[in-house]
Amino acid sequence: MNDPPRILVVDDEPQLTRVLRTGLTSRGYDVRAAADGLAGFETFTDWHPDLVITDLAMPAMNGLELCRRLRAISPVPIIVLSAKGEEKTKVEALDLGADDYVTKPFGIDELLARVRASLRRAATVLTPDSESTVLTAGDFNIDLETRKVLVAGREVHLTPKEFDLLVYFVKYSGKVLTHRTLLAAIWGGNYV
Repeated sequence: MNDPPRILVVDDEPQLTRVLRTGLTSRGYDVRAAADGLAGFETFTDWHPDLVITDLAMPAMNGLELCRRLRAISPVPIIVLSAKGEEKTKVEALDLGADDYVTKPFGIDELLARVRASLRRAATVLTPDSESTVLTAGDFNIDLETRKVLVAGREVHLTPKEFDLLVYFVKYSGKVLTHRTLLAAIWGGNYV
């Protein structure tokens, strides 16, 4: 039997944390909570959850810095849950690595649907220790060992960088990928 998906909730409001823990565990998720970004990051590195839900305004380390640090070490889905609803804040969080943004107050059913959607997208991404060497996305079949790409059954010849970009786009489909992220991932170096 598979283990239930692990969800880390990072928020400094104990009442909200209790509501989220109750709502998520009643739907079969394994949930842990942290009261600030620093404790959340430590819990993440020890526990390796499948998804992180974080607030932005917290002591010790805010949610934006937590997103940045998590994204530097993991492709884990991150949902920001914040009272800050300004477009600038949302864009900043998404650019720093968040996959979704929900504004407080929120409906628990909508949040649960976003959790399910994020976990579904994450399940389609190959992890480094995965046994499969073929990625499939729509009509695309990408063989990671032979570096061959088939589109609707026909082979497409790509340069090495084009191949690397395609693989990166497929692995992180549905995520916001900034220019700097792509430069660092494909060409190397520190562009952040």
